[in-house]
Parts: sequence; C-alpha cells; structure tokens
Amino acid sequence: MLTLSPPPSPAATAEPAAPATMGTRKTGFYRHDLDGLRGIAIALVAMFHVWFGRVSGGVDVFLALSGFFFGGKLLRAALNPTVSLSPVAEVVRLVRRLLPALVVVLASCALLTILIQPQTRWETFANQSLASLGYYQNWELANTVSDYLRAGEAVSPLQHIWSMSVQGQFYIAFLLLVAGCAYLLRGKLRANMRTTFIVLLSALTVASFVYAIIAHQADQSTAYYNSFARAWELLLGALVGALVPYVRWPMWLRTVVATVALAAIVSCGALIDGVKEFPGPWALVPVGATMLMILAGANRHSHPSTRDRMPLPNRLLATGPLVALGAMAYSLYLWHWPLLIFWLSYTGHRRANFLEGTAVLLISGVLAYLTTRLVEDPLRYRASAQTASLTAVPPIPWRLRLRRPTIVLGSIVALLGVALTATSFTWREHVIVQRANGKELSGLSSRDYPGARALIHHVRVPKLRMRPTVLEVKNDLPASTKDGCISDFHNPAVVNCTYGDVNAARTIALAGGSHAEHWLTALDLLGRMHHFKVVTYLKMGCPLSTEQVPLIMGSNAAYPQCHTWVQRAMRKLVNDRPDYVFTTSTRPWNIKPGDVMPATYIGIWQTFSDNNIPVLAMRDTPWLVKDRKPLIPADCLAKGGTAQSCSLARSKVLVDRNPTLDFVERFPLLKPLDMSDAVCRHDVCRPVEGNVLVYRDSHHLSRTYVRTMTGELGRQIAAQTGWW
Repeated sequence: MLTLSPPPSPAATAEPAAPATMGTRKTGFYRHDLDGLRGIAIALVAMFHVWFGRVSGGVDVFLALSGFFFGGKLLRAALNPTVSLSPVAEVVRLVRRLLPALVVVLASCALLTILIQPQTRWETFANQSLASLGYYQNWELANTVSDYLRAGEAVSPLQHIWSMSVQGQFYIAFLLLVAGCAYLLRGKLRANMRTTFIVLLSALTVASFVYAIIAHQADQSTAYYNSFARAWELLLGALVGALVPYVRWPMWLRTVVATVALAAIVSCGALIDGVKEFPGPWALVPVGATMLMILAGANRHSHPSTRDRMPLPNRLLATGPLVALGAMAYSLYLWHWPLLIFWLSYTGHRRANFLEGTAVLLISGVLAYLTTRLVEDPLRYRASAQTASLTAVPPIPWRLRLRRPTIVLGSIVALLGVALTATSFTWREHVIVQRANGKELSGLSSRDYPGARALIHHVRVPKLRMRPTVLEVKNDLPASTKDGCISDFHNPAVVNCTYGDVNAARTIALAGGSHAEHWLTALDLLGRMHHFKVVTYLKMGCPLSTEQVPLIMGSNAAYPQCHTWVQRAMRKLVNDRPDYVFTTSTRPWNIKPGDVMPATYIGIWQTFSDNNIPVLAMRDTPWLVKDRKPLIPADCLAKGGTAQSCSLARSKVLVDRNPTLDFVERFPLLKPLDMSDAVCRHDVCRPVEGNVLVYRDSHHLSRTYVRTMTGELGRQIAAQTGWW
C-alpha cells in the first residue's frame, strides 16, 4: 500500500539532457523530503483510521509516490542506453522488498484470528490471506462488497492490503509495459522513446481517470478497490517522474505551491469523505497535491540535496524524524489496521477511544520498527556493494549496515509463507466438508428439530446439537439464490422462476428484496401442497418502494439501480396480474428501536390497488442490532455465547403492533401477514429455537428455520385468501 519501491540507482539516474532529480545519498540527489512526505502520509492514515474512523487521503499519497518512485526509476533505466533493464531482476527486488514483512504480519494475524475471532470468520481470513499473498486482495474485497451474501461480514483485519495489491499489479504491468516499449523502440527509434513514453502515459492516465469517474458513479463501493479505477493515481506519478527533470520554477512560486499542497494533504481527511468520494474526482486533491510537492522540490538548476535551495515545506519534510517515520511507513501500515480490528473484536467496541487508539498506535510503531530492522532490512539490503548501489538505502538515523547472514531469516520467512498458505487452503477445505453436511438439513426430523413449532405449538424440544451449525448456516440459503433466480446488485433484469406447483392455475408473485425471498422455502412447500405456483420477482437489497435514491440497508450506500428495477418489476407485475403479490410491508427504524411501514411503500400499495391486485403484506423479519452494530448469531454462538446471551429484547426490534395494520382500511386489498411470534418469544428474540438456528446473518432467516414455519404461514395465508 505504501511507497514500496526503492529510489533509483545512480546509473539509472543519469540523464544526458538534464540533471537528475533522484538518486542516492552518495550522489547527493536523493529526495529526503519525499521520505518525509511518506512519514506525514502514514501518520495521517494511521491516526484517521484509529481515532476518527475515516479515510485520510494518505493512501492516495502513497499510490502517487509509488508511481513516481517505481515508474520514474524504470523510465530512467529504459531511457539510459548504458543501463540494462532486467524485468526478472526487478521482480526479484520487489519480492525481497515486499513479501517478508507482509508474510510476518499475515502469520501474526492468523494467530490472532484463531485466538480472538470466532470460527465463523476464519474462512474469510483464509480467503483474504491467500488474496493478500497473491496480490489480488482488492478484487477479493470488490467481490465481497458486490456479493450480498458476504456484504454483512465483520470488517477484515486484512482489508487495508487492497492498496498493496493495486500497487503490486501496477508494478508488474508497468514493468512489462516499459520493457516491451524499450524492446520495440530499440535502435534508431530510441531517440523518440521519451516522447513516446510521455504520450503513452498521458493517454493511459486520462483513460484511467475517466474510467474512475464512470465506475465511481456506477458503483462507488466496488470502484474503490478497482485496479483500473486506481491506476491513474500511479500513472500520474510515473508521468511526473518522466517530466520532473525539465521543471523550472522560481523559488517564490515553488514555496507557495508546496505550502498549499502540503496543507491540502494534511486537511484532506477532515474535509473530504474519502470512503464515499474516492477514487472519483475528489481523489485529485491528495494525488494532485503530492505531484505538486514533487515538482516544487525539484529544480533543474538546483541541487536537491542542498536543503536551503528547496522550499521551506520541503525542507521541513526532510527533517530526521519525518524521514525516519517515512522509512518504516510500509511496516507501520501493515501493522496498524489489524491491531485496531483485533482490539475492537476483542472488546466489542465500535471504535477505539483516544487512550485505546493511542495504545494501538504506539504498539503499531514498535512492531513496525522491529519489523523494519529485523525483517525488511536484512533481506532487502545485502552486504555487497553491488546490491547496495541498486537498492539505494534511504537515510534513517538509527539504521545500521546489516551484515548478518540472511539465509536463515529468508528461510524462516519462506516457511511462514508456505505454512500460512497451506493452513488457509486446509481450513477452506474443512469448511467445504462441513457445509456439505448441510445437504441433510432438509431431512431433519420435525420431532427432534421442531424449530418455530416450539414457539407456536409449544412442542417438546429434546436436547440435541443445534442445526444448522455455525459453519453450515452460511450456505443455508433459499433455492432461488442457488438457482440464480434473484437479480444481484448489478443485474438490472427482472428474473422470473417458478416454484410450488408449476402447473397450477393460481399464482403468488414473490416480489421485492431478499427479505421477501427467504420466505420462498415455505411458500414452495405450501404451493406443492395446495396447488399454486410461486413466481419470483426478486432483487438483492431492493424491496418494492417508490424511493428515488434507495439506500442499501445497513451500509446506507446509494442504490440507484434499485429504483429502476422496481419500476420495471412493477410494470411486469401489473401486466402479469398474479392472484396475489407476496412482499414485505415494514422495515426497521434507522433512528430508534422497532419497525415501521415506510411512506415510500404507500405508492406501491396504491399501484396494486388501482390494478385490483391483492397483496400478501408480510411484516419484515426483526433485524438484530446491538449497540448500533449488527448482531450475527452464528458469530456470537461461535464465541461461546448461548441462546440467552446472544438474544435481544423483542421491544428493541419490533413495536407492539404491526405497522401495516394502520393502512388496511385505506387499502382493502392489503392482506397483512405477521410471523413475528414464530421468530421471537413474547419478550425476547433468541438465535436458536427448537434446536434450529433462526438466522443465517443478522437479518436473514435460515432456510431450515423457515421450513419449520410452513404450517403457521400456511394458516395465515389460508385465512387471507380462502384457498384452503
């Protein structure tokens, strides 16, 4: 995630047409101020994450600096006929630079995951540790965000590694691009190589920026992790690296620009909500400010190592403490986020207070210092003069020339990586085997696993193991999900599938979001028994509503496609004219306990009423929220909780009277259904009833539990329809 690439070697720095602006301490061309800028950036990232729960823009600074350091180094090597650009050697240096610290942190996180987090989260960690090692963590997270079945998972301790994956992908792609162009433009064409690179980089930067704007508008949460939407930040750094030798600025202008740019970087996190606005146009603020800092500190006719010839802000950044902080920025970034997440997981707090945050930052700093000195440096900097000249050691006051043998340390890190990979694959296979046992859930004995019947009919409940188990429940899904009969967040189509008695003349249209969908299991059984078919009109996270800009419940992310889909689904429902539409009629309050019928549902009832289509209006399932955080029963039980300790007071999630009843007189075709008494007791909502796990997450019922509610649902539908 950080400015990972080392500064270029002296040979790679030489430019025949202009003095170089980057190099090593020996040549005197090393940009100490940019190390200091890294120090400022990592301080902002860590403090905003830990104390404020916000994005600071520091990550974007790192991306831009990475493009400048790595891209500039490769371009100078490609343009210098005396330097041989070896892709294999560059990849080896990247591996030595990036992987050791990453493996150590991942192995430590694996141990903490086992000690602190419930088994229900181990699979997520295994998937993301493999993604982190393979440098595709950003795509793993993008898929998680877009996958409604995984969107409610607790925050991962490895979430921050997305930016390192973006950089790793950029390094390889850019290396291949430069090496390929250098090969194609060899010989007589070499004279035009600089112009070719500048034109090519400019085109790629603009294309990526335009794509970022489009992707941001279409789906910001997914675009946030998209490599192509982030590429412009690194490409712009590489482009500036190619242009910086020709910069001529008067000192007064450089000072003004550097002052404004540094102020923009420092204030970015407070003024811009990066979680919602990046990687769109607002990301230009931290990225553009970084480019201005680079340009302000460079001067074609001034020696950059002479600090009094640099603008005051750059000279301040080149001071020892900031340079030292910047030198261990990579390790500090690796450590601070998982330590914060594990602390929050251990304490159950939503955020760290000032003292807790300070402790997290201090421990992160100590671990970063040790990781840098004991892991990064010994494996990155070899004793030979040749390697030292290639890696160009940045200045750190406490850095020693490390002469210890690296074979043992390298072997230990390699074994840790192998062990972590093997353990992750093994746990994933274990979970797959456990979930395979879930196939028998549909055949559970109703006497041994009465589920909702224990609440409705007060039947005897034997002492048996809960089913589905905490590992099985994730896949205890309605048939429509497994059949692809519910449109996901990106699919605009209205998907129709038929369940129940597919040859029946009578039809119930199951319409809305996943909270309508999870009743399909019972409706399918009832349709087979009482001869009606169930036709789906479903979209993830999208109840029937007239709201112009719907929000995804829980994340409050804008979901404009939902409104378009609802309009399309309503037209189709009116044209298809089912005997009844089955949909949800309430939602939880966002501002207080209990549930409510939103005003945006009234237009839906009016449309159905105008077209003489009756509605089976199901009161929504209670959403389990505790201390303003989703309460996931499987997680709570996996931590050692009980059905009692993992429960919630019914008054916290449901009001005393079904809100739908207030609208029955106005809409006579509105037929209210309420299964709350089959989910909750009169005073409490428990995660387990009748030996069956009620919820598969904080607000979706498990398929197995819905099956046990078939009798009560059938009784209520019969009372409203008179069909049996």
